[in-house]
Amino acid sequence: MNKLNIFSKTASASLLLGLSMQVQAKNPSPNIIVILTDDMGFGDVGAYGGKFVPTPNIDRMAAEGILFTQYYSASPISSPSRAGLLTGRCPGNFHITSYLQTKAGNKAATMADYLNPDAQTLPRALKAAGYKTGHFGKWHLGGGRDVANAPSIIRYGYDEYASTYESPDPDPLLTATDWIWSAKDSIKRWNRTAYFVDKTLDFLQRNKETPCFVNLWPDDMHTPWVGNMEEQMIFPEGENSEKNFRSVLIEYDRQIGRLLEGLKKMGIAKHTIVIFTSDNGPAPSFRGSRAGNYRGCKASLYEGGIRMPFIVWSPERLIPKGKTDETSVICAFDLFESLCRMAGAPLPKGFTSDGQEMSNALTGVPQKRSRPVCWEYRRNDSKAFPKPADNDVSPNLAIRQDNWKLLINADGTEASLYDLSADQRETTNLCEKYPDLTKELKEKVLHWRNALPVAENEN
Repeated sequence: MNKLNIFSKTASASLLLGLSMQVQAKNPSPNIIVILTDDMGFGDVGAYGGKFVPTPNIDRMAAEGILFTQYYSASPISSPSRAGLLTGRCPGNFHITSYLQTKAGNKAATMADYLNPDAQTLPRALKAAGYKTGHFGKWHLGGGRDVANAPSIIRYGYDEYASTYESPDPDPLLTATDWIWSAKDSIKRWNRTAYFVDKTLDFLQRNKETPCFVNLWPDDMHTPWVGNMEEQMIFPEGENSEKNFRSVLIEYDRQIGRLLEGLKKMGIAKHTIVIFTSDNGPAPSFRGSRAGNYRGCKASLYEGGIRMPFIVWSPERLIPKGKTDETSVICAFDLFESLCRMAGAPLPKGFTSDGQEMSNALTGVPQKRSRPVCWEYRRNDSKAFPKPADNDVSPNLAIRQDNWKLLINADGTEASLYDLSADQRETTNLCEKYPDLTKELKEKVLHWRNALPVAENEN
């Protein structure tokens, strides 16, 4: 190779490096905020057709971003849903298959007491790539009640946190007693989301020169619904009433608006991506209306328990405004790899996922899913596995492949097959009409379930 060729290749490499640095300077790694609402149904949001309560600020997110109609949580109940989102893995890999609670309750459900702190997590991967990481809101991945040995939230890759009583180190301003809320709390139940929004904005302000990843995981929309003192005087019907729900959702939506306005005033909206979703379906569902009239609700593998609102907002980035994606099938398992790609963060060594990389869809280019999604809920009849409020108990396994969804019990009973392209309400069982497809999906989901690790206390 002559000197001219060497010089030419060196110069080209230098030019490409310089262009890459210029592009990176113009498009820095984005701030990423994941709003994980607690127990919010598909039909709670106006942009999804909800009519019960106006949600103008959440609707504005959809108008300024992308609204997805086929997003799924990792589980129909809190703790495994959160574990799946953070790890990109089926929560059964970590022995978390229902909500984490007392040691006795966890044991009855053959569960661990907390998420393994050695698990690969999204915040840890982003922190390794230079991100500052914060968690503000409900944790519910171990700690609280009588589980006093759960690892600190810091162990999972967070720089800062403030959390509720269902955590290893709850914020004392929120936990005068060991319960979801107390009249003695310094931060009252109706001000809790405002408190977490303030924490988020303060964290971002103090770290403006560094990309940030924040879990904003409020718990307002989980019962008990407690409005402010004036609202309680107007609607004294009880903490699970529809009027109380209306009061709380109106305030929750207002706080989402405060967050968006805070980002704009701070001048960082232009390089911030906000994802809005929910951990699982609603409870109670108010005759199915909160689930968007899909079948099922929280604690069910029917669509109402796992199909969630999902909005990606970033008004000044290369994300289309006012776009609705009705074709991309996305799951919480996908977010680990997809957000790392969007952040320019390398995946951890040895990373494995139960999802797939879907960053094109998250930035406005629909993607066809190439691998099925599988779920499980209930490993036995313990009360640690709550039944859905509507008493429409689903089989304990489900698989979605293309437009087909099969539900079946782990022992092979009660199979039901639905074509979601024609029957999103899951009303017509097609197992007899499509026996070969039923057999194929049955074998896939049972193989997947049988490959999950067995807990030490599982029979």
